[in-house]
Amino acid sequence: MPHQAYKFRIYPTKDQQALIHQTHGHCRFVYNHFLALWNTSYKEEGKGLNRSIMSKMLTKMKKQDDTAWLRNVDSVALQASYENLLDAFQRFFQKQNNYPRFKSKKNPVQSYTTKNTNNNIAIVGNQMKLPKLGLVKFAKSRDIEGRILKATIKYNASGTFYVSVLCEVPDFKPLPQTKEAVGIDLGITDFAILSDGRKMDNQRFTAKMEQKLKREQRKLSRRYEQAKKDGRDLRACMNYQKQRRRVARLRERVAFQREDFLNKLSTALIRQYDVICIENLNTKGMMKNHKLAKAISDVSWSSFVQKLMYKAKWFGRKIVEIDRFFPSSQLCHACGHRDGKKTLDIREWTCSSCDTTLDRDINASRNILAEGLRILNQQP
Repeated sequence: MPHQAYKFRIYPTKDQQALIHQTHGHCRFVYNHFLALWNTSYKEEGKGLNRSIMSKMLTKMKKQDDTAWLRNVDSVALQASYENLLDAFQRFFQKQNNYPRFKSKKNPVQSYTTKNTNNNIAIVGNQMKLPKLGLVKFAKSRDIEGRILKATIKYNASGTFYVSVLCEVPDFKPLPQTKEAVGIDLGITDFAILSDGRKMDNQRFTAKMEQKLKREQRKLSRRYEQAKKDGRDLRACMNYQKQRRRVARLRERVAFQREDFLNKLSTALIRQYDVICIENLNTKGMMKNHKLAKAISDVSWSSFVQKLMYKAKWFGRKIVEIDRFFPSSQLCHACGHRDGKKTLDIREWTCSSCDTTLDRDINASRNILAEGLRILNQQP
């Protein structure tokens, strides 16, 4: 059965906040403790730890006097910590990410995950029941569907708390067929150019907030230098902490605006088209261009494609990825001739064979659509 996550903001009391922070610290300790033991075991014996060993060691740690304080928090959250470590090493061995690193309490986002056992995670009116925390007030923006599997409680640098609830939902009903297909050319000037001639404007969320963010970051820098000059601990400098949260809220607002835009656009495209053809862009490689890296990171192409992928899987649509080396911008969509003339100042494409003149991005999106349909027809 497919899984779907629901994210809500929660408003814990001071006692609940203290317990959340305590759980974050305990989970971080367990993760770092077993990572250190894994490194030592690998150096001495040539092999790491497994789930059974870590489970037994965690049980013993709770009985020891020096680590008996681990019993104060949710036991399932502590177990999830070494599960995360196992997952991190599995991804490392599959060459999906780098070697696992120790977690730091200075990380701007702290989180822990707990599982639903005996209905200890549930919605009660406008409150959510969470293990050890009890009933926590939350902003109920939508109803939760399906069986709750687990919940992740996060604390952001802006001082806000969120919970992400993962649910196992019944199979999504496929959307009615529209018998329409579209090719999408992703860009920076325009976020998405569709083969039907429509252009989705690049909202430039970071650029709009850039001046205000620079001003607030300068204030933060001055307060940091003043605290350093006075020899004061930053945790005790209330003005510094207040400004740090203000900067974090601005960054969080940009992230939320971008996420909202990508969700709405991807959902609209999934509802309108049966087949969506899109380029498989090498975003990581393109980010090495320092002149474009900032603009590319702001548009979040990878996140947009990811949303299209899982929503298409939910609602019975098809996503066709085009090879990144396909010359979509060098072909004429009308006659197929390669290397037409481009007029860069007015962003037009002129074919040297059939004299077709068209916006070069729309021409590229139509080539992407044609190539995607060709690939789709070759599939069994």
